[in-house]
Amino acid sequence: MTMASLALPRAAAPPHAPGLPAAKPTHVAGLLPSTPTDVAGLLAAAYRRLDEVCEVLSVRVGEPGQGPTAPSPVMTTGAVVLTDDREGLEAFVEAEAARILSRHDHTAPRHVAASRALHDYVWSVALLMSGVWYLERRVPRIAPDDIRVDVASGTYEIRPGTDLACLPDDPAAALTGARTIAHQEALRAELRAAVADHMGPVLEAFGPYVRRGSRALWGMVSDDLVSGLWYLGRTRGDEAAGVRAASEVLPAARAPFPGGADFRVLRTADGHEHPTRTRRGCCLYYTIRPTEACSTCPRTCDAERLRRLEG
Repeated sequence: MTMASLALPRAAAPPHAPGLPAAKPTHVAGLLPSTPTDVAGLLAAAYRRLDEVCEVLSVRVGEPGQGPTAPSPVMTTGAVVLTDDREGLEAFVEAEAARILSRHDHTAPRHVAASRALHDYVWSVALLMSGVWYLERRVPRIAPDDIRVDVASGTYEIRPGTDLACLPDDPAAALTGARTIAHQEALRAELRAAVADHMGPVLEAFGPYVRRGSRALWGMVSDDLVSGLWYLGRTRGDEAAGVRAASEVLPAARAPFPGGADFRVLRTADGHEHPTRTRRGCCLYYTIRPTEACSTCPRTCDAERLRRLEG
């Protein structure tokens, strides 16, 4: 299965849920002096780890404690907070249209460029939250103004925050700003809430540009949350664990998410089983490359998915 099949963007633990990899949280005390001893430092290290693990994630990690309007040593002067800057958001959409033209020799209508830009943002930022949960069984809160976008390159910069949820016996629970969550299911609910709280203002900002309703946009968020976890499992050599993780985060519709992960299995002629699912919110890639629609696209039937798997 190719990266496109996941609809990717451009580019000792407490008891854990059955089948999921055990969490390995960083201990606050008893390690080297350079070990982060505050929430922001802990999150900065986690985001950097994610950026190293995920080849298609393009994010730079700012200095902990850096204000949202502080000059960044790693971003261009074109970096913007999308929910605060309408001109910046429009420039981001125009830059995405230019990237589509450059890469695919295709002139995308504004609503398509806006949808592609939104998909990239949602997939990347959701993964920053879900990836920390997957790797460390911790859930960070990321405010919209914690993320800046370099309009020219499409690269994201995150300012590590000071709000972190974790389990009671996680050593990080002792840090200022950490909140303890009673058990694993509650931690998964916290992840859903963190993603929803971040994406609400983002979807509102993009709404006039994408020409789609609320349910379709939240369907995109659901898809990208699931896809990111699926991708992370594949990246770490355990696709089944990624599928289980995504299915446990979204076992069914949970407001505002309109549906669950809903994986199913396709069996190729050699007897191998391959997980697949069908997206609820279209990323519109098919409008750019009609013959190369994502393997999770509603337009791609199971026969075509099998052909690609066996090709």
